[in-house]
Amino acid sequence: MFFKKRKENMWLNMAAGAMGGLLGSWTMNRFQSGLAKLESAGKPPEQISQAQEGQASEEPATVKAGERISEAVTGRALTTEEKKVAEPLVHYAFGALVGAFYGALASRKRLATAGMGACYGAGVWLLADEIGVPATGLSKGPRQAPLKKHLEALAAHLVYGVTTESVRRLAIARKAA
Repeated sequence: MFFKKRKENMWLNMAAGAMGGLLGSWTMNRFQSGLAKLESAGKPPEQISQAQEGQASEEPATVKAGERISEAVTGRALTTEEKKVAEPLVHYAFGALVGAFYGALASRKRLATAGMGACYGAGVWLLADEIGVPATGLSKGPRQAPLKKHLEALAAHLVYGVTTESVRRLAIARKAA
């Protein structure tokens, strides 16, 4: 009986973590959009367009990952329209998967929820954003980006972690009620 309850708790936490990861990914995007708007506030339009052109030259890691998946599964590259679909799809799928993993961890180790999920978000930033993505060739190395970009990404991942934990807790509490 104890083992069965514990196993059900893990699956419930994984599902709640996946939901949290989806919402955390969305919140992370909103946070990053807000930062970009703040950064461009008060700048002349030509300066904003120059910055956007510089960023547009490098495809996001999510697009590159979608491209690799497409080539592995279908044997062909993505079209421009398919890339527009792949980018959020990869981002949200990764967020949900990492959230489900978080839920499983949270069901086994209370320490995983430290900082209301912020520590987990920081870990995702370090392992995925700073190490994994560059190591797989999906982005440039960490030394090729300014410190400000690293700090913005860390802040966005903290938002992801706290949102994921908040949703997980709410979902678990609703199930218990």
